[in-house]
Amino acid sequence: MNWEDTPEEAAFREEVRGFVKERFPAGYRPDRGGEHSLEPEDVWGYNWPADRVSDDPDRRDGALAWAAALAERGWITPHWPTEYGGAGLSTMREFILQEEMMRARVPTVNGIGAFLLGPTLLAAGTEEQKAEHLPPIARGERTWAQGFSEPESGSDLASVRTRAVRDGDDYVVNGQKVWTSLGQYADWLFVLVRTDPEAHRHKGLTFLLVDTRTPGVTVRPIVDIRGDTPFAEVFFSDARVPVANRVGEENRGWYVAMTALSFERAGIGATVKFEQALSSLVDYVNSEEGRRYLRADTTGLRQEIARRYAEVRVLYNLARYTVSKQVAGDVPGYEASVNQLFGAELAGRIARTGATAFGAFAELWGREGAPLGAAFTHLRLDSVAATFLGGTTEIQRNVIATRGLGLPR
Repeated sequence: MNWEDTPEEAAFREEVRGFVKERFPAGYRPDRGGEHSLEPEDVWGYNWPADRVSDDPDRRDGALAWAAALAERGWITPHWPTEYGGAGLSTMREFILQEEMMRARVPTVNGIGAFLLGPTLLAAGTEEQKAEHLPPIARGERTWAQGFSEPESGSDLASVRTRAVRDGDDYVVNGQKVWTSLGQYADWLFVLVRTDPEAHRHKGLTFLLVDTRTPGVTVRPIVDIRGDTPFAEVFFSDARVPVANRVGEENRGWYVAMTALSFERAGIGATVKFEQALSSLVDYVNSEEGRRYLRADTTGLRQEIARRYAEVRVLYNLARYTVSKQVAGDVPGYEASVNQLFGAELAGRIARTGATAFGAFAELWGREGAPLGAAFTHLRLDSVAATFLGGTTEIQRNVIATRGLGLPR
């Protein structure tokens, strides 16, 4: 397939590069000592939802200024209609925008609200819901988190037990959500709750929008394997959520949730991140400093790095193929699972390749004085989460087998 830009796409790519160079705040720099979040589109050293409320005024002001600059062009929500603050870009131009921002190593803004909830409301929300929630997302003023997973309902999403009981104009919600990415920084949550415990498990669920300031909602950060807190658990104790905040019909929330998940990105963020990680590894091991840390036995290391480069190009082509289907008006199905599975497992292989290049020095966790600032040591722990973010590798294999290959369940 020919993935070359058309003349118009090439011009737009140059426009994006010029915009980033001109408008990205000079004082908004990576936090070298901090952990980035775990999502594929995260740029190391930045965590925009956290940065916007940081105690560091330079970081906070930089995050807000960057959001304002993107919002001027509708580039926080590039594919949305202009009436809701978007730019009305084509799928391919949205892809190019995301790719160039990743290559420039600048953070995207308002990811879950912009790329998951927003399109869901455009497809299934009421006019009142669209008017209330979409413009603040497009301006970078309201952040969202996804409240789907529960302690015993991660990959098996249909088994959620958080309960919502109708009481007049409200639902009274009780239960717990877990692994809520960046939940402690979210202004709002979209959650899947059970409203009919007697119905078939896929048919008794409802999709609700919940203000995190609601009495009875408690958000607690969870410390991960790295010692950081990229996600949280959320507790509901008689929290009253207006019926007006229900998206779609009662007991039909499963289908709304599947709409939300269908808007997962194509995966260009992971491709660029992996490509840059490998390039930094090659440059470093060829430097004088890098040679001091390089393990004595480098037999096969060159071939291993070459294999990782080839795999990154495969991932890039999977991402482009997913986008090409969207451009053609199709909805990616099992192809998205192929992309997710391949990218998740590639993250682990790249992390191992980079870490083992330094032998015993790969055990250094502190960034000061470690090879490449211990980047691959940290990536090894990040990559553990890649195998279940957005659906476990086992679930992805089931989707590929049944929907892609036509195998029986």
